[in-house]
Amino acid sequence: MTTKTVAILGGGPAGLAAAEVLGATGRFAVTVHEAMPTIGRKFLLAGKSGLNITHSEDFSAFAGRFGAASGFLRPALDAFGPHAVRAWAQALGSETFVGTSGRVFPVVMKASPLLRAWRARLEASGVTILTRHRFTGFRDHQAIVETPAGLIHVRADAFLLAFGGASWPRLGSDAAWVHAIARHGVGVVPFRPANCGFERRWSDGFRDRFAGEPVKSVSATSDAGEIQGEFVITRHGVEGSLVYAHAASLRDRIDAAQEAVLTLDLLPNRAAGRIARDMARQDRKASFSNRLRKGTGLQGVKAALVRECVPDAATLPPDTLAALLKALPLSLERPRPIAEAISSAGGITLDSIDERYMLKALPGTFAAGEMLDWEAPTGGYLLTACLATGRAAARGIEAWLGR
Repeated sequence: MTTKTVAILGGGPAGLAAAEVLGATGRFAVTVHEAMPTIGRKFLLAGKSGLNITHSEDFSAFAGRFGAASGFLRPALDAFGPHAVRAWAQALGSETFVGTSGRVFPVVMKASPLLRAWRARLEASGVTILTRHRFTGFRDHQAIVETPAGLIHVRADAFLLAFGGASWPRLGSDAAWVHAIARHGVGVVPFRPANCGFERRWSDGFRDRFAGEPVKSVSATSDAGEIQGEFVITRHGVEGSLVYAHAASLRDRIDAAQEAVLTLDLLPNRAAGRIARDMARQDRKASFSNRLRKGTGLQGVKAALVRECVPDAATLPPDTLAALLKALPLSLERPRPIAEAISSAGGITLDSIDERYMLKALPGTFAAGEMLDWEAPTGGYLLTACLATGRAAARGIEAWLGR
């Protein structure tokens, strides 16, 4: 019996997850073609600050974090969800723990040991990994791949595309594949930044003094709802975990109205009535900074934010000021460039693939991971879904080749 061949184009988490499933069967000759000098470069970058592999929240809540794509992704997540991710990491020698925020990390807090063990397992199962192999397009049912030795034509019984999205292009996710795929009739939504910072024109004095300062213990509200956390002032605007949690909502609002407002509660654990009473007791002859500090405890960057967003805040009566401190409007102009974003939205439309993750316009060619049109918040959701869709596509390839 002739062994069927599978070419996986892209050596990130989705491609490697598919290679693992297919290699473990012993029935396919699997080759991974990666454009960069090493596999898993974005995976390794994520691990520099502690590799957040998944999240420990209730699974029904976890599975709903993917917005409009949640229904489509659910079967893949049912088959390989957070518990499965932790078991997989454990089997590769990376014990995990749950952090205070519910996020799950390897105990060693690094990606490199996990990636080394993963690669060793893949190669032990017969998977071939080729680096500096960049896909440039399809021609006559073959993938055209640029290598250090020149162009090669890759024949395979099935192809899996796992190129990633468009964030961090220097690590390989540069969306250079879009034209090559779209010309075959595959629907592709333009990429946009996700989990990103946003721009705002600060006054020179505020920017020079507070760029790099964290704004802690606040609550922020947008169309995504109310979320507590912290963010950071940058020279260009704002970034950080609380901003990322609202990023999709803010980005979509800017697309629709050219501006978005993130409403900040600077004192989330204090009622407006109490703030008003405390401010009313302050000496009106004292400076606004002193009145804020003594009446509310706000000082430093938080107090400066009040003056920056509402220049006449010092003249407001106590009850109006209290309402402002509970709902400070921070207007934002645009997302930061996609090259800086943690992840991206957009990609191959979900109606362009079938339930096996096969491209309807290119039978025998499958797609998985971040190059599909879905997005996820930070917290381990992105990586889990990349692993899950890679494995789901591998099962689809199995079914296709065994039909």
